[in-house]
Amino acid sequence: MSVLLLVLSALVLIYFSIGGKTAAIIMSAATLVGVAQDDWHILSFLIGGLLLALALLVVMPSDLRREKLSRPLLGWVRGRLPKLSSTEEEALKSGSVDWDGELFSGKPEWNKLLDAAPAHLTSEEQAFLDGPVEELCNMLDDWQITHENYDLPEEAWSFIRKNGFFGLVIPKEDGGKGFSNTAHSEIVMKISTRSVSAAVTVMVPNSLGPGELLMHYGTEDQKQHYLPRLAGGEEIPCFALTSPIAGSDAGAIPDKGIVCKGQWNGEEVMGLKVTWNKRYITLAPVASLIGLAIKVYDPENLLGEQDEIGVTCVLVPRDTEGVHAGTRHLPMNTVFMNGPTWGTEVFIPMDQVIGGQDMLGKGWTMLLECLSIGRSISLPALGTGAGKLASLATGSYALSREQFGRTISQFEGVQEALEPIAGYTYMMDAARLLTVGMLDRGVRPAVPSAVLKYRNTDLMREVINHAMDIVAGRGVITGPRNFLARAYQAVPIGITVEGANILTRSLMIFGQGSIRCHPFIVDEIEAAGMDDKEAATKKFDDIFYSHLAHTTRNSLRAFVLGLTKGLLETAPRQGDIQGYYRQLGRFSAAFAMMTDVTLLTVGGGLKARQRLSGRMADCLVHLYYATAVIKQWHEEGYPEDQRDLVEWSLQTCLHDLQNSMREAIINFPVPALRWPLRILVFPLGATGLNGPDDKLGAKVAATIVDDTPARQRVSRGTFTTEDPNDPLGRVLNAYRLANETHEMRQRLHEAIRNRNEDELDGIALLMGHQRKELVDWACAQGIVTADECPKLEEALTALYDVIRVDAFEPDGLKSLAKTAKGKRKVVERPKKKH
Repeated sequence: MSVLLLVLSALVLIYFSIGGKTAAIIMSAATLVGVAQDDWHILSFLIGGLLLALALLVVMPSDLRREKLSRPLLGWVRGRLPKLSSTEEEALKSGSVDWDGELFSGKPEWNKLLDAAPAHLTSEEQAFLDGPVEELCNMLDDWQITHENYDLPEEAWSFIRKNGFFGLVIPKEDGGKGFSNTAHSEIVMKISTRSVSAAVTVMVPNSLGPGELLMHYGTEDQKQHYLPRLAGGEEIPCFALTSPIAGSDAGAIPDKGIVCKGQWNGEEVMGLKVTWNKRYITLAPVASLIGLAIKVYDPENLLGEQDEIGVTCVLVPRDTEGVHAGTRHLPMNTVFMNGPTWGTEVFIPMDQVIGGQDMLGKGWTMLLECLSIGRSISLPALGTGAGKLASLATGSYALSREQFGRTISQFEGVQEALEPIAGYTYMMDAARLLTVGMLDRGVRPAVPSAVLKYRNTDLMREVINHAMDIVAGRGVITGPRNFLARAYQAVPIGITVEGANILTRSLMIFGQGSIRCHPFIVDEIEAAGMDDKEAATKKFDDIFYSHLAHTTRNSLRAFVLGLTKGLLETAPRQGDIQGYYRQLGRFSAAFAMMTDVTLLTVGGGLKARQRLSGRMADCLVHLYYATAVIKQWHEEGYPEDQRDLVEWSLQTCLHDLQNSMREAIINFPVPALRWPLRILVFPLGATGLNGPDDKLGAKVAATIVDDTPARQRVSRGTFTTEDPNDPLGRVLNAYRLANETHEMRQRLHEAIRNRNEDELDGIALLMGHQRKELVDWACAQGIVTADECPKLEEALTALYDVIRVDAFEPDGLKSLAKTAKGKRKVVERPKKKH
């Protein structure tokens, strides 16, 4: 009895995070009661002594504890903690932690999620979307852009510049729009549903570009000179980070600037001789202002005693002597301006360093801060836009396309593909809105930005592939009728740029998140790196025992919640989804415990354990997206018409989360820990979370087929048109007519099924070429009335037209090839002069 009392006392204290003197008193009382109730045998003595010692540890005199326990522990922990490079240390200092920290805590406070200010558009921002953005979309012809002009039309370039699309985030006092991050995301997303090339053209100057760097770090003179010119389109900016060898790793770039004196505008000034070779730089072929990330060196010590100053961001006007740009890359048949830029010993004054001379060597921190913003907006918006376009167009096509006398949306195989299109698009949109809401609250979400970039571009691939399967032959024929081709071709671009997804998943998300978001690790790393041993021991002593309690609590919570299927976890009542909250709380505890075990046992070897890091990253991704769905449903007032989408998303995330954690445990690099981890996380086995069933899947598929508020919600923010000569408009026009003529077409189908063999005299069936003859026959037979005939013929014509594909005369293809050849120009980099 005494043993049970002691153990239960300890478990309750740990589970409810009760420590300090309170814990010591309770454990002492439990020990005394145990002694009074029965014989004090050796087992009671051992367990009681151990638990009491742990409880009394926190009330031990601090000097004694530091000397006898903390100092040797610090030496042991120092060898286990991951070693950070200088760029990683800077990365940890940049950005901020928000909801991602709650997920790493093991006990997320749901009210922090639900009460956080949501993503929101002002009336001015909505008016811009309804006005200039709509107008821009209307002037874009994707086929013409990508196969004839290999560029946006001149009127679009002029419109973008004159209407402030390059200055969306620049403050109004500097000539910009001063829009929120939410507005930026919505604008990019809507344009992307019309033209990926136009969306990229707009998004780059507003995400990673000189404009944002100048806003945050520029000198007053730089802001006053450049920001109005950028906002008004007088300057077209680009920012060049990627080098052929180093990629986007600024810490490894070979591009350099040597401190020296030189001539600028007829005067001798202090400056830099800059040599660079960059590629994949969006807008570089047309940019008038080139931002560069370089490493600065001062071999003559003109600025001090430091030879290597470090990564620095500079501005180079395109017309500066020695600057080369203008040639183009062609990224997967999307024709946004992208190309290389290079220069050799190009002199610029210190005034062209962003932030001036004082910001030399601080470029990596500047880039990290801005990357966390841009990565949260640009590509996630593109991915969501592709999902919304696929949902709208493919759902419409599935209803309009008929075989065997019924719409293909009724075939279970097609529903199986429609289901993830709708569900994943809803998830992408929810995660996008959660993250831009953080940005608008002033958060700099470094880890969520990586989560969002990786997952939204990955889900974009899933959604577009499913859409292509449904559209089938209609989707693989190139031509102006194809409404999916450009999104399909753009998928690898989104997955590759701003950090390739393989590296983002296997290195960045969990590698950075496990340290940045952990409540104790950063302080412990700092303590381990301190030269002052006394100060290091004191700092370590202040946090290590809290960390120990944190790990123990999460281990216990994971086990208990696993045994009870989360029933002991408190959950908000809104939405009647308490079961999902409890499972998410359970897996958050398991994830936090697994994080600690990984850091303790793998430590500095985590970079090499990229399969483990990737699986743990997937766990965080699924936690983040599930909670984003809850947040979005909460903000919209829990509309019942979205429940199927919400439950599908939550069940999918929990199923994938369970599998990712199971795989991480099965393959854990310390074999001796696999069974203990499996028992703690899955005490009843990895079962019970099987994902959505077929019934729910069919309902979710219907959300983008049936003309309901749920369909409008999934596709909200998409550019739409019903122009039958437009690739998307052709499908939406057919969809409308299909709905309007559904009942009369059903009558026609029934009559055809019941006809005599020779009754139609060879007239083709519904969707055939002789539509007028078919309608005339139906009218003569009384199947449809005379008033219905014109509408029925219009619908049959539209339904047939929607399945047609483009065909080119040989001369037409030769004309296209000739145009392409005339546009193609290969320019070799000039040899360096010696």
